[in-house]
Amino acid sequence: MMLKQAAKKALGLTSRQSTPWSVGIFRSYHENVIDHYDNPRNVGSFDKNDPNVGTGLVGAPACGDVMKLQIKVDEKTGQIVDARFKTFGCGSAIASSSVATEWVKGKAMDDVLTIKNTEIAKHLSLPPVKLHCSMLAEDAIKAAVKDYKEKRVKTNGAAAAGETTQA
Repeated sequence: MMLKQAAKKALGLTSRQSTPWSVGIFRSYHENVIDHYDNPRNVGSFDKNDPNVGTGLVGAPACGDVMKLQIKVDEKTGQIVDARFKTFGCGSAIASSSVATEWVKGKAMDDVLTIKNTEIAKHLSLPPVKLHCSMLAEDAIKAAVKDYKEKRVKTNGAAAAGETTQA
């Protein structure tokens, strides 16, 4: 949102005037992409040091897109209770991140690993040239789950080591 406001200010546009990207450039994008680009869901970040947060950071060297997706997990249930993203990239990458955060919320970690880039691409009607954006989203989900699980092993391993030294 701030990026869009800064761009409008730089271009000398008021909030009621159309921006060039919402008028001409996005005509070839599906309305779902435009919706998630103009109104991205769950933008932001969590404390990466929080033991209940998993962080996935992925990038596409070919186009320069970088995606950070974070999940917050209820340690008792293993359910993802919240998700956030920050993405530097095109509208399709931002939309893919936004959709991914919406889809992971409220699900078990094993369930979110079944989310495929093809489902995201189909939902957003991404053209073949933009499929790498949905692949980034899938990879970011997997990386966030992996990071969370690795943190849990370290936390549980440290706790178990502390218990055995005290016994």
